[in-house]
Amino acid sequence: MSKTRRMWLLCLTAVLSLSMITACSGNNNTKGSTGTAEPSGSATAEAKQDKVTFTIFNGVAGSKDGNTNQTTLGKLLEDQTGVNFKLEFVVGDLNTKIGTMIAANDYPDVLIPDAAIEEVLNAGAFIPLDDLIEQYGPNIKRVYGKSLNQMKSKDGKIYFLPIAAQVNDFIPEPEAGAAFWVQRRVLEEAGYPKIKTLDQYVELITNYRDKHKDENLTGLVSLTHDWRFFATSNPPMHLMGYPNDGNVMVDTNTWEAKTYAGSDATKKWLKQLNTLNANGLFDKASFVDNYDQYIAKLTSHKVLGFFDYRWQVDNALNVLKDAARKDPSLDGYNYFPLPITYDENTPDAYLDPPGGLVTNRGIGITVSAKDPVRIIQYFDNMLTEENQTLLSWGIKGETYEVNEEGRFYRTQEQIDKIDEPFRESFGFKYYSWNWPMYNATSTLADGNARNVASQPEVFQMTLTEKDKLILDKYGVQTYSQLYAEPVSRPYFPAWGFAKEQNSPEQLWEANKDEMTKKYFPKMVMAAPDKFDAIWEEYMKEFSKLDTAGYEKWTTEQVKLKVEMANQ
Repeated sequence: MSKTRRMWLLCLTAVLSLSMITACSGNNNTKGSTGTAEPSGSATAEAKQDKVTFTIFNGVAGSKDGNTNQTTLGKLLEDQTGVNFKLEFVVGDLNTKIGTMIAANDYPDVLIPDAAIEEVLNAGAFIPLDDLIEQYGPNIKRVYGKSLNQMKSKDGKIYFLPIAAQVNDFIPEPEAGAAFWVQRRVLEEAGYPKIKTLDQYVELITNYRDKHKDENLTGLVSLTHDWRFFATSNPPMHLMGYPNDGNVMVDTNTWEAKTYAGSDATKKWLKQLNTLNANGLFDKASFVDNYDQYIAKLTSHKVLGFFDYRWQVDNALNVLKDAARKDPSLDGYNYFPLPITYDENTPDAYLDPPGGLVTNRGIGITVSAKDPVRIIQYFDNMLTEENQTLLSWGIKGETYEVNEEGRFYRTQEQIDKIDEPFRESFGFKYYSWNWPMYNATSTLADGNARNVASQPEVFQMTLTEKDKLILDKYGVQTYSQLYAEPVSRPYFPAWGFAKEQNSPEQLWEANKDEMTKKYFPKMVMAAPDKFDAIWEEYMKEFSKLDTAGYEKWTTEQVKLKVEMANQ
């Protein structure tokens, strides 16, 4: 029994014992990949094989459990390969769920462990994929191409496929990837002011709340549940004008990485939340709500603003968008993205820059898998140009059209029918993320955007009259045009650097996370005159961490990635 497995077993035993006592209560423009479709010998061959169902556990919440062949896309892939997947999504605490698997040494066929991937790797739960890729993965090799070396662990083997890879030309997404969001009705009532700083943002929502005290509004909510705590701890990085590099800010002149959890920027952010709380504008339940409760609040029409990444709140934003499309009088409850910083002279950096590969998230085949060959063949078949088009655009004549110049587009009727229920039943939602795929900023070999929303002509057609109005008020045609152009960072993102379990850098992050989860709520909820004392107490504890060592390790990784990108 591995050390990791023993640890998980001990933890699980403790949890179960406790539950008996108390009631059981989270490119660049790189063209390294040609984008030329290669036949996946698997598809045709597999169609002749018996049908089989494999199981997948997805550590990212957001969809309903179900079978891929119950969707239109999943059924088409089953017709090609004979393979169906039974999907289970995390409910409750991810670490407890993964720990249960490790303790029992019993896994689904395929695992997407998300933030628990190091625990899974250290438990030896994934099988090496090298030989499978070599024998059955022509499209995997084409898509991940020059990144294959970065995907190898210390023993030189590949155990999982990263979330996505850049293929062909880089095309920016028109939607905002991260922002301080604010309800549109707040901007409308204020006369559509240009909001550039945190102070201006706070003043905006404060004024609106004060004018509508009878509506029981919440000024700001913040997500803190489990591993998603970064939605509360990351803002200082963005407010200082840096992109999402996790725990560090990286200087593009020197490639030096510096942490910010103990910086004046973080103190300033927490002090602002403390003031909002004192003024009755901060949602006190932010530190106890789970993810589902947070999403529900965003669709309640009662929350004026929040910070988060779009992928994390997509469900809520789509629900609001669908409702406003059917009833334009509800448009004011839609959220508008604002790329604010502390200082209006500091360029924002919310848009992910063209960069490298995320190597600490992905999908792997487990030691419990019944037939790894058919699974890797399924993955490879997904990566053909034909199927990347299918999974993103759908079926020609049904969910998209092609004009005489070969450009993909959607009719207004198609746009109107593709709402959240349709996305679920058709399969767009199941196949939107966490599978081997081109990333959202990729293009297909014919020049069309892989991501439908990134196709300029489609994006413009999806806009409602209300969308066009507010974009016109700010003098832009897309939401991302509100943002500064991203600066190329060949190492990006630093949060995606793989770390060994119990390594100094992994322990620094674990201790820092534990510390912030302990002290941040205290600072935000304290009486304002107690804030500084708690900050000093926090910094005293923070100073015990080997932050210099963590920064040194991260800087080395940044420079290594830059060097590899320049080869």
